[in-house]
Amino acid sequence: QVQLVESGGGLVQAGGSLRLSCVASGNIVVVNTMAWYRQTPGNQRERVAYLPRNGNINYADSVKGRFTITADNAKNTVYLQMNSLKPEDTAIYSCTMNIYQWQTGSVDYWGQGTQVTVSA
Repeated sequence: QVQLVESGGGLVQAGGSLRLSCVASGNIVVVNTMAWYRQTPGNQRERVAYLPRNGNINYADSVKGRFTITADNAKNTVYLQMNSLKPEDTAIYSCTMNIYQWQTGSVDYWGQGTQVTVSA
């Protein structure tokens, strides 16, 4: 069993910054990919940033130049540094990791989500 726990959300004024963290714990052999998604009521979930173990980082056009995804592989942790925040960035942000386990192979796991609210 694997658990992902996010932290770092909150309320910030437009132009401000927040840093989200997501830590995976459990029976982990290797983390293949890490990503952050966000969702607002009535809208589809949007992938914000994607970090494969081997490959290119990918960002949604709406956050390019403002958000940065990084990872500490030794700690099975992924971060999302969000700068120059805008009110339209307000959403529930969730992390996801594709994790390889001996028993199950590669499985996608999700965190519980953390609220980010940007005031005008």
